[in-house]
Amino acid sequence: MTVTGVRATARILARDDGRGGTALPVLEGDGPLALRRTRGSGAEARVMLVGAMSGPLGGDHFAVEAEVGDGARLSVGSAAATIALPGQAKGESRYDVRLNVADGGELCWLPEQLISVHGSDLYVTTRVEVGADARLVLREEQVLGRAGEEPGRLTSRLSVRVAGRMVLDQELACGPGAPGGWDGPAVLGGYRAVGQLVVVRPEFGERPVGARVLGDGVAVMPLAGPAALVTAVAADALRLRRALDEALAAFG
Repeated sequence: MTVTGVRATARILARDDGRGGTALPVLEGDGPLALRRTRGSGAEARVMLVGAMSGPLGGDHFAVEAEVGDGARLSVGSAAATIALPGQAKGESRYDVRLNVADGGELCWLPEQLISVHGSDLYVTTRVEVGADARLVLREEQVLGRAGEEPGRLTSRLSVRVAGRMVLDQELACGPGAPGGWDGPAVLGGYRAVGQLVVVRPEFGERPVGARVLGDGVAVMPLAGPAALVTAVAADALRLRRALDEALAAFG
């Protein structure tokens, strides 16, 4: 008997409702990906991604797509951590995120952390298209293994375009089978939690963010165009979240 993984897609479409708020004409998820609208603030709509089952497991392919139109404001979070697990199906699992923010739109993408469990094999891709006058806050957090556990194989690629121009395209591979050196001083330095923030604001075009170190394992780097990148490594998920929250607050 051949065992195949689960395929599931969640889609969000946010539009200016013409009354000072944000409408969600598309809010749909299938299989293990469920979407719930929660109470927003002002013009912002808030959506929670709720996993209806554990995963992704080996062989699964999950996708999340979000599009934010001119004048719309959207914040997306998740109800719990995403846990990459080994499964009966052979081969890697995939988790693809596609985000599009039009000129005049605003997106805060703030999911909980991704945990790579021993024996899992997950490839994550996040592709973001941002308009020249759009605003974005994107947070990624990855934890390599549960407490006292070696991680699985985790490969993560993040690319961001602003006004059609590529400002960030990077990939990190960790765990068994990853290129040598991923746990060395030039990459993770023995830490088991790694994360980043991408912040895009039109005002950064006139007042670029300066490169600086914010603390042990935390650095801010300007990107081409109106964008900045914060990278952080930490001993655990709690310390990583604290570091990224402090970095975001430093932007004002």
